[in-house]
Amino acid sequence: MGRTAMSSRELRRVEVLARVKSKQLKLTDAAELLGVCYRQAKRLWKRYRSGGAKALKHGNAGGRSNRAKPEKFRRQVLQLVRQKYSGPVGERFGPTLAAEHLGEEDGLAVHAETLRRWMLAAGLWSRARKRKPYLQRRQRRAHFGELVQLDGSFHEWLEKRGGRACLMNMVDDATGTTLAAFSGEETTWAAARILRMWIERYGVPRALYTDWKNVYKRKPTAKEELEGKVPVSQFGRMCARLGIEIIAAGSPQAKGRVERNHGTHQDRLVKKLRVKKICDYTKANEFLAAYLSEHNGRFTQAAAAVADYHGRKPTAQQLERILRLQHERTVSNDWVIRHQGRWFQLEGNRHAPAQGKVVVWEAEDGSLEITYRGKKLGYQEIRERPAKVRVEKTRRIAHPPPVQGPDHPWRKSYAEMKVRPAIAATPPRLLRVPAAASP
Repeated sequence: MGRTAMSSRELRRVEVLARVKSKQLKLTDAAELLGVCYRQAKRLWKRYRSGGAKALKHGNAGGRSNRAKPEKFRRQVLQLVRQKYSGPVGERFGPTLAAEHLGEEDGLAVHAETLRRWMLAAGLWSRARKRKPYLQRRQRRAHFGELVQLDGSFHEWLEKRGGRACLMNMVDDATGTTLAAFSGEETTWAAARILRMWIERYGVPRALYTDWKNVYKRKPTAKEELEGKVPVSQFGRMCARLGIEIIAAGSPQAKGRVERNHGTHQDRLVKKLRVKKICDYTKANEFLAAYLSEHNGRFTQAAAAVADYHGRKPTAQQLERILRLQHERTVSNDWVIRHQGRWFQLEGNRHAPAQGKVVVWEAEDGSLEITYRGKKLGYQEIRERPAKVRVEKTRRIAHPPPVQGPDHPWRKSYAEMKVRPAIAATPPRLLRVPAAASP
């Protein structure tokens, strides 16, 4: 920038006052446009009439500031920076740190921003910012069923016609094949339902790509880290029994395929539901069959490899036994277990021992199954909480305390106990002299 350059504010003043000169604006309007009072506008107008645009330029524009540090001080500071605080990019001091050391060690007080300008002008500092690491877009998996992304999208899918809901969405990474279903919340059972729909249609996928929600995969607590335990969610147990690996994404961008799929549904699906005048999510789930068929026909692409990596489809009975919640419970001494505020009495001659561990399997419809070491146990629910058996302790026979006589020491005062009876004079004991030995 040269010494004759004007600031943006000064150029704005020239533009407005030129309009005043051409009688396009009144001076009162010019004052409002410039954000100054009327008296200041009159002063500016007077300078403009007498000297033109140059008169509006600051008198010290391009010159040295009256508050600038002496040139000798500047050279001294830059010389110290070169000697002590300069170097390669990874070793040199930044302006803020260099200003601190100049003040503490060298006794030269200079503001960090002033030092930054000096160092930039002298080539001792650059505005090189730390760049984020280059992230290359992840390539699609080659096989259908090798990796399926699973996520839930909360949105007002029915707009004002219904409440907010979650679209459980599964997208194959290789082909973009999509399967979705509406649910109230993103829960374990919602994830299990959409997974079952996928398995019944395509087979068991090799891996699922999810986020770090407790429904899918959670981080270990401090206690689990100390004990070396790997935390597993209920949905994770279901996937483990199916042989499905769960991979947790580090960020929403990592599972961008399903995230972009959400955006497509939030645009196209919402409008189609509006045209169909669907007002509840039961009918919306019925409409999804036709919608997803059209969506997959439009957006699905062929996988890079021909082989299908989906596993064999389990039978309906096998899926019923696999897609269940698993809870471990302790058997009490009277062979009763407690589960979610309910009590169950184990039945039969062969059951888990007292204080043993049993597994309670809970299906989505609420039905329960109790097993011990893989064997099914019979049980009966107890409607009321069993009363605790109280064992009466045998009381000891209390014997009456002995009656003390009037002359017992416990009945005498301290003064009476101090008086001792007179000791009768006893004759002195005679020493026995041994008899002299016979001659």
